[in-house]
Amino acid sequence: MAVQNPAPVFKNVLLEIGTEEIPSRFLPDIIATTERIIKEDMLEARINFQEASVYATPRRLVILLSNVSEKQEDIVASFKGPSWKNAFSEYGDPTPAALGFAKSKGMSVNELSEQTIDGVKYLCAETKEIGKNSMDLFPQIFRSILSKLVFPKNMYWKDPTVRFARPIRWILALADKSIIEFEYGGLKSGCVTSGHRFMGAKNIEIHDAAEFMGKLYDNYVVLDQEKRKQKMLAGIAQLESDIRGSVELDPEVIEENLYLVEYPVPFSGSFDARYLEMPQEVLITSMKKNQKYFAVHNKEGKLVNCFVGVSNNRAADMKVISAGNEKVLRARLEDAVFFWHEDLKFPLAANIEKLKSIVFQEKLGTIYDKVIKTQELALELCKMLKKEDISSLVGRAAYLSKADLVSSMVYEFPELQGVMGREYALKNGESSRVAVALYEQYLPKFAGDNTPGDDVGAILGIADRTNIIVMCHKVGFEPTGSQDPYGLRRAARCINEIIWDLRLDVDLFELTGKSAAANDVSEETMEKVFSFLKQRMLMQFKEKGYDHGIASLSVSVTGNRPLQAIRFIEALAKVRNEKWFEELILSAVRVKNILSKTEPEAREGEVNPELFVKDAENKLFDEIKNVSEKTSDAISRSDWTALTNCLAELSPCISSFFEDVLVMDKDENVKANRIRLLVKCNELFEQVGDIWVLK
Repeated sequence: MAVQNPAPVFKNVLLEIGTEEIPSRFLPDIIATTERIIKEDMLEARINFQEASVYATPRRLVILLSNVSEKQEDIVASFKGPSWKNAFSEYGDPTPAALGFAKSKGMSVNELSEQTIDGVKYLCAETKEIGKNSMDLFPQIFRSILSKLVFPKNMYWKDPTVRFARPIRWILALADKSIIEFEYGGLKSGCVTSGHRFMGAKNIEIHDAAEFMGKLYDNYVVLDQEKRKQKMLAGIAQLESDIRGSVELDPEVIEENLYLVEYPVPFSGSFDARYLEMPQEVLITSMKKNQKYFAVHNKEGKLVNCFVGVSNNRAADMKVISAGNEKVLRARLEDAVFFWHEDLKFPLAANIEKLKSIVFQEKLGTIYDKVIKTQELALELCKMLKKEDISSLVGRAAYLSKADLVSSMVYEFPELQGVMGREYALKNGESSRVAVALYEQYLPKFAGDNTPGDDVGAILGIADRTNIIVMCHKVGFEPTGSQDPYGLRRAARCINEIIWDLRLDVDLFELTGKSAAANDVSEETMEKVFSFLKQRMLMQFKEKGYDHGIASLSVSVTGNRPLQAIRFIEALAKVRNEKWFEELILSAVRVKNILSKTEPEAREGEVNPELFVKDAENKLFDEIKNVSEKTSDAISRSDWTALTNCLAELSPCISSFFEDVLVMDKDENVKANRIRLLVKCNELFEQVGDIWVLK
């Protein structure tokens, strides 16, 4: 918001909401939301400020504004009234129109002005609303901000109309040294805050907003989350040298600990080495999910029997903190080792029968039904890819693919699906490729994640996701807007990523067709599936940075084969900005435009070389015959570089044709022959696809 003249400002405007401990998962989103709301509300209130910062700890949410105008911006508004000739009589007296306009603005006619708008004189009024003092507006703004904050779960205590994540215990509001007085939730704002629950003073009086963060730090509250994170990571780095291990800095664990503490004090602990008999993912998940601990690895990358936690209390003897956490972790790991041993009492295949009683979706049958259909489609995919040599491995992996879902370990830790399938399969003596496939079927789990490293897991993952897409479309569960309960968009994305990374030349239309036949899906539904898959591929190409034109062309030509689609688009991208290609596209557009203006019968018949008048006609005709066969061959072999080479050969000939030849010749026979020549040229372009979209 522009400021015409330097105006007095408050250096710091501060609002702190002190609460009971807010769940850590609420805070990252509420910080972003609060920052957006404060900027919107200050803009709406016409109060200028330099910067808005939002900080959060488990016990407080803080807004800090810098260089805030002491006064609201004035509003100057101009209103157009009647035209000048209608505002005054021939004697210069104001007409009823002028008097009525002046009255509506609370002004006399003498206070109105003359303005020329689009060459016409009008009677106009200018009004000015003087801005209020910011101190008078802050209470309303702050109450508005607090009322707009919505948490995943809200509570209310005294006034049921006032809701917040946790009960509010104090409100501090200052503009430099002045208290901003207002009331919210039965609490009056003041200048008193509270330090760390265990290590700081209970009541801290703040005389100036500028000293707020410093006084909090003196009372063991690191308010700025970035500085709190730096302090936490520095403490963890110090522990690494003490325990001679490498701490696994999981971003989720970092963020959760960041908003669990006000003053981070990292500590280390250990657990019995006998728990290392379990897969390391079990130990890491148990420590992460239950205790928010960081796992520790040795130089070889193997998990060791140590962990790092973050305390919110700096005890006189941190060994006491470590011992208490070790005791809690021991109980958690005892549960995990119990699940591990219980699951190993029976082979993984014994769980298959249990899948018959678990419904995948009411309209789609049980998980067992889904497994069998996936197995059938996976075996079909092996045939399509001519990988019958691994059919037995793929079939076995598909059969066992969901067997770990009914294990005790996965029931306790659902995020370990696939991991436990792999580990139990290895313990049961299954093929290592089958075991790995049970894990890799779920890859990639998120954007940028690894794809399967083996064809067995890749084929299983593609078949499973393809079946889900087809079956969900059958019963009307296709994505709509932001709704995608069965993750079909993610499934389509993963299919493409797997195909691209492993270079599997899968015809998705053929594969989905086989799934449709097995699931009795209508042709109308399959058209929706094809459209859905093409649209997802188009979005992925755009995300990769390809422009809409070549992305659309690639999808329209090879959208059923993702591997060929990306190869095609890569070939097009290499020549996209070359002069010959740009000229070819312009020529293709001219050909299409000319033909669109001719009658259908004029485009019929063969080209007669004897009617050629210009040398450019002969050259284009010969080049079309030469390139046409090579173009067909390149497309049939999916040799996209050869295709662009063919187009490069054609480009100068057709450009010369349009430079030297007038298609609409006076001689009707010559004209008709030239139109038929362009028809041949257009047929060649159509082999490549709708290249006109690249204009």
